[in-house]
Amino acid sequence: MRYSMVTLVIGALAVTVAHPQVSAAEMLISEAESKLPPGLDSAMATRGITRGPGIELVSPAPGAQNVKSPLPLQLKFVGRNAVPIDTASVKLTYLRIPTVDLTDRVKPHVTKDGIDMPQADVPPGNHLIRIDVKDAEGRSTSTTIMLVVAPK
Repeated sequence: MRYSMVTLVIGALAVTVAHPQVSAAEMLISEAESKLPPGLDSAMATRGITRGPGIELVSPAPGAQNVKSPLPLQLKFVGRNAVPIDTASVKLTYLRIPTVDLTDRVKPHVTKDGIDMPQADVPPGNHLIRIDVKDAEGRSTSTTIMLVVAPK
């Protein structure tokens, strides 16, 4: 009896190690939020040279077609002049009327290098998101990204 219990425990452990749990998708945008009216064109005029950090969309690749949810959301922050990113300043806003603050949903995935949310759950459609970030010296940058998600 004791031998079979030990065998059972070792077998369960082997299955757990061989097949680690896949992390569940986390909601980035809800279905209800996606049905809100689209926000106004948020093209931002920039004057002069900005020294604020850069923001680059890594995944899904800009212009990618047929992206399905859940999707990997990866943004890269590029500091300027060796000034680190102020991770507490990172803010994501879903541009709808009214706007939806997505910051709390991505906070666990924010690092000094960017945002890495492996499985962001996003409903099908076109989703315009503004990203705001500052460096440790208070210089800010804002950019918008468009997530185009295909039906499942």
